[in-house]
Amino acid sequence: MTTEQNTFNPHELCSRKLWQIVTDTDGQSTARNELRAAVEELAARRHYLAELAELGQLDGDPSA
Repeated sequence: MTTEQNTFNPHELCSRKLWQIVTDTDGQSTARNELRAAVEELAARRHYLAELAELGQLDGDPSA
């Protein structure tokens, strides 16, 4: 029997999909660690930095 494990890999998603995960209004579909990984990936890509800062999702200064 084959078991398929679905793991969240933010590197495989486009920035728009990551942004949808971050701004998910119900908050139930994304685990906290997945949300953090999505935010970190967007910050590393330097996409949606101003929006992430407005949401209070960035820990430090994005210009650093």
